[in-house]
Amino acid sequence: MGFLWCFSRIFIASPSGRKRFNVLGVVNAITKEVITVTNESYINAQSICQMLLKLHALDLDVPITVVLDNARYQKCQIVFGLAKALDIELLYLPSYSPHLNLIERLWKFVRNQCLYSKYYAHFDDFKDAIETCIQQANTTHQASLETLLSLNFQSFRKVHISDA
Repeated sequence: MGFLWCFSRIFIASPSGRKRFNVLGVVNAITKEVITVTNESYINAQSICQMLLKLHALDLDVPITVVLDNARYQKCQIVFGLAKALDIELLYLPSYSPHLNLIERLWKFVRNQCLYSKYYAHFDDFKDAIETCIQQANTTHQASLETLLSLNFQSFRKVHISDA
C-alpha cells in the first residue's frame, strides 16, 4: 500500500533534492533483452546516439527497428544521420500512445518494483535498485514480464460501432 488513513499522524521519510537518474532503454521484442544508457543529467540527442551505437555493436543479423515516441531530441538531424549510417530504422509512434511501446510497459514494472512505497536513504541505493531490476528482467523477473512484454496489442481495424 502506498498510503493509508489512520488516527495518529506518522511522518515517513521521503526523498528530497534534485538528483535525477535517467534510463534510456530498448527492449528486444523477441528475446526481451534490455539494453540501457543511463546518466544523471538529461536524456538528449547524444543519449539516443549512444543507444543506437550500442544496438549496432550487437552485430545482429536482422534489421533493427527502434520504436520511439515523439520527443524533440529523437527527431533531430544528428539522430537521423547516425541511424541511416548504422542502417537502423526509426519508427515514431503517434502522439499520446505509450501503450504501443514495450519499453513503457517495462518502466511501469520497474516503478512498481523499485519506487512504489519504498524509500532509499542514499541516491546510490536508489540507482542500484533500478539497475538491478532492469538487469534481472530476463532472469529473476522473466515470469512476471512474460505477459507484460508480449506483442499483443489491441487493434481497432475491424471495429463495428452500433447505433444506440
